[in-house]
Amino acid sequence: MDKDKLESLLIGYIDGTLTDTDRLIVEQELAQHETSCLVYEQLKTVVQAMHNSPPVEPSGRLKTSFDQVLKEEVERNGKNKTAFFHPTIYRVAASVTLLMIAGGIGFWISRQQQPNAELEAMRKEVQATKMMLMTMLENNQSASQRVQGANVAYTLVKADDEIVQALVSALNEDPNTNVRLAALDALSKFHQDPAVRSALIKSLRVQTDPSVQLVLIQLMVSMKEKSVIRDLEEIVGDEGTLKAVKDEAYKGLLKLT
Repeated sequence: MDKDKLESLLIGYIDGTLTDTDRLIVEQELAQHETSCLVYEQLKTVVQAMHNSPPVEPSGRLKTSFDQVLKEEVERNGKNKTAFFHPTIYRVAASVTLLMIAGGIGFWISRQQQPNAELEAMRKEVQATKMMLMTMLENNQSASQRVQGANVAYTLVKADDEIVQALVSALNEDPNTNVRLAALDALSKFHQDPAVRSALIKSLRVQTDPSVQLVLIQLMVSMKEKSVIRDLEEIVGDEGTLKAVKDEAYKGLLKLT
């Protein structure tokens, strides 16, 4: 995706002003590209800093200069392109300009791909979070710690293969229902990832925990995953299945067929 377009969408995503369609585009971009995740984290830090900073009143001269630049840009791009200056973009651009002049922030987003101290610190923080998460999900930890580990995974923008595998193992093998549900909740956030989606479908076929079955069936329906229709039919026809699970599977069949 074009970097300028990505940054514009990310700002709207952070501010919660995107349409459902654009929000889905952003989430898919973040799930697929590590560099986009880094840009997102940087933008979020800057936008939050601006939200938390005291208001700064620009001088009349500065405001006039900024308005003149804005006017020239509109005239250069044509009257039909003024939509580029979304209020959110204008606010962020003006704030960043003022902060740069005041010496508060400098270049707030790097346009170079070379690693710098800030990116390296961010990578180390992500790696530390991953190590903590993986440790908390280990079976030798208490159930409450394993639940917390799954909850940490839910806060991630993107989950790599190791984290996904740890969550899948917890979903299918952990003896504690609460841990399984927490792992399922975390995985559901990344359900657009083909590997996660496949793991969730396979879990429905082997899952025997009724509480997890109920939530997993609801998730499959919300995902409009028609490939599980046969699995739902087997659940409905299995005499050993809990009635509540059968009823949920039957409702799922009606919605998917």
